[in-house]
Amino acid sequence: MPMNPASLSELRATFGENMQENVPLSGYTAARIGGPADALVFVRKADELAQAAEKLWKMEMPFSVLGGGSNVLVSDQGVRGVVIINRARLLKFNSKADLPTVHAETGVTPNDIAQRAARLGLSGFEWAASVPGSLGGAIYGNAGAFGGDMAGSLISVELIHRQHGRQTWPVSKLECDYRSSLLKREHPPVLLLSAELTLKHGDQAEIQSKMEQFSSQRRASQPPGASMGSMFKNPPGDNAGRLLEAAGLKGKSIGNATISTQHANFFINNGQTRAEDMRALIELAQKAVLDQFGIKLELEVELIGEW
Repeated sequence: MPMNPASLSELRATFGENMQENVPLSGYTAARIGGPADALVFVRKADELAQAAEKLWKMEMPFSVLGGGSNVLVSDQGVRGVVIINRARLLKFNSKADLPTVHAETGVTPNDIAQRAARLGLSGFEWAASVPGSLGGAIYGNAGAFGGDMAGSLISVELIHRQHGRQTWPVSKLECDYRSSLLKREHPPVLLLSAELTLKHGDQAEIQSKMEQFSSQRRASQPPGASMGSMFKNPPGDNAGRLLEAAGLKGKSIGNATISTQHANFFINNGQTRAEDMRALIELAQKAVLDQFGIKLELEVELIGEW
């Protein structure tokens, strides 16, 4: 049910020109899929993100946050309440210390951190070159590639808690495991604002070479086009893409949603794809793998909105 006029009026008064109404989320997701949000609120600094969360909690207004919009499938019916578009992208490198670090707001991309670090001759984050989405989403889902992941790069995060205000959590408190964290598993009432990452001094040319190698491998193995990224988590001791391919699912389509012929763990929007068709393709793939191999594939992507 759309938001009532009184709530919309209160939001307009609170957020003014930083708010838009009834906006399709297809323009804010990597898959280019998604119905309208009742309201979009744009923030450009971590402090603005914290203030927006505090105001919305005080109003008892449901909200969600999008950064790069990867790893999410938004329903055709859209999202009730507010969607915060996180564009808080401040980066501060402490490059002179023996153990260099970077302070990063959660709207920045992991790729941008990796590229900036490389130019400063700082190593340890090369794995994140060309990783899509935002830092906030990467922490939330413990993103990783080429033997690295967020849990291995994080020192701490700053977040705002609905009951307890702004806090700093060490990485251990996030209880990260494969493509997951406490935040993703339990959905506590918190919002990630920024993070402190650990880096190392290195040779700029070597760092750049390694990043180019990783980016090249990603381009060679992952299909172009609008997708959410990896659809399913790899089951223990196996590979989701291998299982989907072995089940004969490469190239399978429902509507304009297609399982990539290049890498079966990528589901592509071939233009004006309905979220319902994408979800139907997900369920078809899960059933085929379960029937043929007895393995239940777990989504890496999250479903958002009214289903």
